[in-house]
Amino acid sequence: MRQKMIVLMMALLLALTVVSGCTSKEAASGAAGGGGNQPIKLALSPWPGWFVWYLVKEKGFFEKNGVNVDLVWFPVYSDSLSALASGKVDANSQTLSDTLAPASKGIPLKAVLVNDNSNGGDGIVVKPGINSLKELKGKKVATELGTVDHLLMLTALEKEGLAEKDVAYTNMTVNDAGPAFISGNLDGAVLWEPFLSKAIAEGKGKLLFSSKDTPGLIPDLLVFKEEITKNRPDDVKKILHAWFDALDYWQANPEESLQIMAKAAETPLDEYKAGVNSVKIFQLEDNIKAFQKGETYSSLHYTSQKTAEFLKGLEMLSTIPKAESFLDGHFVEEVQKERKK
Repeated sequence: MRQKMIVLMMALLLALTVVSGCTSKEAASGAAGGGGNQPIKLALSPWPGWFVWYLVKEKGFFEKNGVNVDLVWFPVYSDSLSALASGKVDANSQTLSDTLAPASKGIPLKAVLVNDNSNGGDGIVVKPGINSLKELKGKKVATELGTVDHLLMLTALEKEGLAEKDVAYTNMTVNDAGPAFISGNLDGAVLWEPFLSKAIAEGKGKLLFSSKDTPGLIPDLLVFKEEITKNRPDDVKKILHAWFDALDYWQANPEESLQIMAKAAETPLDEYKAGVNSVKIFQLEDNIKAFQKGETYSSLHYTSQKTAEFLKGLEMLSTIPKAESFLDGHFVEEVQKERKK
């Protein structure tokens, strides 16, 4: 019954039209996906690697590359997934695993960039006194249904021979799970930065398992509606150029760049630094390698297949989408050629 409910809720999530998810960081006015110089609406949520988009904006790299982009802020990550799936935005910053569900349902999307890989930025935090994953049996653990951290929890439990039914699973957004853990209402929570560090510091929690234990499992991507990649391919490339311009600027001006991103994250600088240190930011060469086929989690194709098989086994996917249907590495290849000129 639980697995059928998961499938139904995933379908509902994808069908949901979310307008209220946008807040005042950027207004979501106008129609998404228009031609010409209509702004491309690029959504993002609280995650250290995605605040680089505010560095891109602040330093004028969109304008430098001649592309009109509106950043659309979603404080609740799952709302951004719904917004892309329902066409309310043109592109979203989201994980590979969260791209599989719409791809399996035939929603035409294209992942064109790896922003980063989680390297400790997602983790299971528990109350003092809980010292192993096996001790989570019967304990109240929260994460949001169908998200990548739900996958991380299931992966962690599977490593110890446990299943979701062995814990008192509570479906809760990361925005709610962090405060609930800090207030003592949960035995454990699966969180990402900056919520993770805050829960450990303020909730006297202990990190039990993190994405460091599953390297390559959680790639964070820029995913477009396919119609944008077809109708406005030059703008897609310009956005990627702007991204890599920002990474170059960050390398040359680390303190200023971190201050800009920390301000956008509304997080103290030292906390943001700790959060961004929990991810591996992908440079252009990293992207070229990631889009190549391989037999390890360093390949998006391999990670896609293994993650889809895992989710299908849990009945969270009805079919396994072909990686070629939604992974499009030719944009980073073209950008690489253009930046060498």
